[in-house]
Amino acid sequence: MPERNPIKAAANKVADALTSDDTGPEGKIPGAPAPVAPALDEPTTPTEPLPPKADQHGPETVSPTGQPTGAEQARMAQSGAYLTTAQGARLPDTDHSLKAGPRGPVLLQDHHLREKITHFDHERIPERVVHARGAAAHGVFQAYGNAAEVTKAAFLAEGAETPVFVRFSTVLGSRGSADTVRDTRGFATKFYTEEGVFDLVGNNIPVFFIQDAIKFPDVIHAGKPHPDREIPQAQSAHDTFWDFVTLHTEATHHTLWNMSDRGIPRSYRTMEGFGVHTFRLVNAEGATTLVKFHWKPKLGVHSLVWEEAQIAAGVDPDFHRRDLADAIEAGAFPQWELGIQTFPDTSEQTFEGIDLLDPTKIVPEELAPVQPIGLLTLNANPSNYFAETEQVAFHLGHLVPGIDVTNDPLLQGRLFSYLDTQLTRLGGPNFGQLPINRTHAPVNDMLRDGMHQTAVHRGVAPYRPNSLDGGCPFTAGADAGAFIEVPAPVAASRKVREASASFDDHFSQPRQFWLSMTPPEREHIIAAYTFELGKCYEQAIKERALRVLANIDSQLCEQVAAGLGLPAPAATLPLADPEPSPALSQIGQVWPSDGRIIGIVADAACDLDGVESVRQAVLDAGMVPLVIAPAGGTIEAGGDPITVQRTFATARSIEFDAILMAGIPAVGADGYAARDAKATERLTPTDPRLLLLLNEAFRHGKAIGLWGNADTVLPAAGIPADALGVVNASTGSAALEQVVQLLGAHRVWERFTTGV
Repeated sequence: MPERNPIKAAANKVADALTSDDTGPEGKIPGAPAPVAPALDEPTTPTEPLPPKADQHGPETVSPTGQPTGAEQARMAQSGAYLTTAQGARLPDTDHSLKAGPRGPVLLQDHHLREKITHFDHERIPERVVHARGAAAHGVFQAYGNAAEVTKAAFLAEGAETPVFVRFSTVLGSRGSADTVRDTRGFATKFYTEEGVFDLVGNNIPVFFIQDAIKFPDVIHAGKPHPDREIPQAQSAHDTFWDFVTLHTEATHHTLWNMSDRGIPRSYRTMEGFGVHTFRLVNAEGATTLVKFHWKPKLGVHSLVWEEAQIAAGVDPDFHRRDLADAIEAGAFPQWELGIQTFPDTSEQTFEGIDLLDPTKIVPEELAPVQPIGLLTLNANPSNYFAETEQVAFHLGHLVPGIDVTNDPLLQGRLFSYLDTQLTRLGGPNFGQLPINRTHAPVNDMLRDGMHQTAVHRGVAPYRPNSLDGGCPFTAGADAGAFIEVPAPVAASRKVREASASFDDHFSQPRQFWLSMTPPEREHIIAAYTFELGKCYEQAIKERALRVLANIDSQLCEQVAAGLGLPAPAATLPLADPEPSPALSQIGQVWPSDGRIIGIVADAACDLDGVESVRQAVLDAGMVPLVIAPAGGTIEAGGDPITVQRTFATARSIEFDAILMAGIPAVGADGYAARDAKATERLTPTDPRLLLLLNEAFRHGKAIGLWGNADTVLPAAGIPADALGVVNASTGSAALEQVVQLLGAHRVWERFTTGV
């Protein structure tokens, strides 16, 4: 008699599978993503969908009114060996949008693109499908006025100041995920210009995983948690992600950036932003120029090391949003310069042999320097997260006169997708009327009614032409500031689902990126690949990933292979020989110390006069001092009390850019393991949590400044007294001065021993 309890039946199946002799050794180890191990190469023989694993069971097959139907659960799942539309029509291709020629614009008639993207856009309610976890701030953009030669956009004219709202985000995680996961970050800016809203919606990585928007659901489905277990959250260290990117090698360039330090920024304040696509600018005379947009942080580009990211995800999953809000509240306003790379608008739309319509390619800054055209300053936090940060709606189609799009197939699909997404997320077509989304320009759009209509329209003739409303609204000409699309020619061609042959090179720019990295950065890339692939279950996927790495660099492939315990394959393509681009490295420049967070360790027995003078000097330098003591409250020793911001129980090294010590503080009253697990067995008279703080800071390459006999604690913390970046001075001011000099490089990189 069949088991009536489906949960118990599923449990029995799991037990049978785990004890059966015929399941093989792999069948006894949980964690396989699929019921059958995948082949090394992409399967090409059509087969029916695989059955569920033994531990899986779906809901009972009942009607909408709760009546049993008797249908098998398989009848409720997908069926058939071939890819089809939602209506069952078989499809010959799902990798290319329907275009007017291989390099032409995407056609509106592409029913498959619209169905696939529309369904994808409506998969999550109400959370964003991607970029769900975000933080944002208000600010102002000040134009330098030097862009008039290439664009007539009013907000880029000399002296123009434009209010903005900027939202930063991670791509893969849910709203409740951690900030410091290895992931691409969104960098979306809403300009409330006098000519309407302009949205520059980009990322902190200048290239993307895919070349055509029709594949966006595929890459996100691969990167998201496995659909059966909803794990892992907010990370790419799992089988489905690497299955996709190793079979789809156009993703190689973006994946390499993501495995570099760029995948774990130190803060939003030290993160670059990129428009990703090539846009077209139009000047007052109608001349056009192709451009790529860049956001350059005034503090320089800086990242976490992997251990810092892991610690932060546990002890402070809000690390980045807290840093952004705290910096603004402290008056250390984050700033970025907006820059453009410019290229002639030729019919080929290439530059130095690089296809400008391929979103997986960059143009090295050595070939086309980034020209600064304005300054962004974030100076106010939102007053309500939901009303502002969560409800803000960006759209690449929010353009202003002087800025237009190109035929980049990823950009063309995004022009549809972003608008479509808001209809579900924000409940209808009037999302632009939410306060955070409202344009600062007059609106007379003849759009009426719909969900959440908050405007009270007047008149009786919302159509054109009309006489009942006096002919209003009237269309505008170019002389009245109308947005007029550039009349770019569309080549006569046949309808195809193809990509331009110039999109085929998937490895030369990843190799250039690798060759441009310094030894510490290469070590971090190797470690990232080894960790992520080591979290995959299937050996075939790991081996396939090594094949990809072999076509980037043999040393990279060999080092990752050694970490995985696998042989390193040979390259299957000739390795490119590009010139390295120093601009791609985060190491080698000197940056200002503004906004850095300095931890000052002290208690009542330390040099409090020195602490107070150092605190003031840190503030005067535009940095943020945080006093760390054995306990909270204030420190008092005859002078004005000094407020404690962190204690040994709450402080971790990840929060600080540098550590200063004014002596050796006493052990905290809670400094034992039963109260605080960080306070392990005490072998010295120093609080073990302070030793941990110092040791972590040292291992992570941070500057450490000491005075007032604080150097005597170094041996117990495992720190050589003569180590690079460890400053032992006679006064706090002298220690701070040397530490600030070290901060210009972000870290003491010489501490990181390298093998590559």
